Amino acid sequence: MAQTTERLRRSLNDELEECRSEDVERRLDDLSALESALRTEQVTAELNVFAALGNEVQYALVRVLVAAQEELCVCKLHAVVDVTESGLSHALSALVDAGLVTVLKGSVSNE
Repeated sequence: MAQTTERLRRSLNDELEECRSEDVERRLDDLSALESALRTEQVTAELNVFAALGNEVQYALVRVLVAAQEELCVCKLHAVVDVTESGLSHALSALVDAGLVTVLKGSVSNE
């Protein structure tokens, strides 16, 4: 029985060697640093961008604006996408909310 206990102790010592008490604090600090990279505000902003780009019309609008490399009149954007004026307005509003475009009076530019 003593031999089995010693073998088990060595096995556990080998397996748990990396997890000594002095390492626990360092590992907790590492995890805390990783967790801070996932700030709620930043994650929410990034999810809003992905959600905006997940819509076909909104994605097409961003692609057109990036390709144009300049401000475009809303009427030019309307000619590119097959949506109603209301649909275009909604799509542009979602892109503005996500921080992807800026709407100036009568024109749109990418950020």
